[in-house]
Amino acid sequence: MKAVILAGGYGKRLRPLTDTTPKPLLIVGGKPILEWQILWLRQYGVDSFVVTASYLAEKITQYLGDGEKWGIESKVVVEEEPLGRGGALKNVEKLLEGEKEFIMTNGDVITNLDVSKLTLGGYVASLALTPLQSPYGIINVDGSKVTSFVEKPTLKDYWINAGVYRMTPKIFEYLPRKGDIEDTAFQELVKKDLLGGFKFDGCYWRSTDSIKDMEEVNRDLSEKKVF
Repeated sequence: MKAVILAGGYGKRLRPLTDTTPKPLLIVGGKPILEWQILWLRQYGVDSFVVTASYLAEKITQYLGDGEKWGIESKVVVEEEPLGRGGALKNVEKLLEGEKEFIMTNGDVITNLDVSKLTLGGYVASLALTPLQSPYGIINVDGSKVTSFVEKPTLKDYWINAGVYRMTPKIFEYLPRKGDIEDTAFQELVKKDLLGGFKFDGCYWRSTDSIKDMEEVNRDLSEKKVF
């Protein structure tokens, strides 16, 4: 099976770390984010990767090579200008010809969710959903009496897009040449009841958007809470 990793972002919120290193190559737990993603997906039968890159793309190309050191095939597609997540996927359409389905993931996600359980079931695309983790600790009260503190609880009444997808090639009919997939293709699929969403509770999931995120993910990986 093939996977597309969207790795074209600038990582502005991670400066100065990303001044000279593209976000997917930042080190957490002793390995680049991109390598963690390859190791994760390889467990589920993904043996061919297409990586979309823009900012400092040459460094991603150099790092990946042909993928031989991980026992995979890899191809980096360089965008001459940022295309957005929808345009980036549209740009690699030819490399996915003949695939009945494929995985796509954002290039800043660290997770161990079981993508074999992310199914299609007649949908054009399916999203992995993860419960929202509060960015703040909460305080429980009984009347005016504080009864407990809960540090950054998981809010299981609310589910967010985990940035992990299973798709069929029919998705290309809905993609823009430039733009975000959530603002374009997904909106059209929702109108036609063609977009699925599957909940993953109990797995590890973090997006490395900030320095604080990086520190927390680095700690979790170092303490082997993920793999």
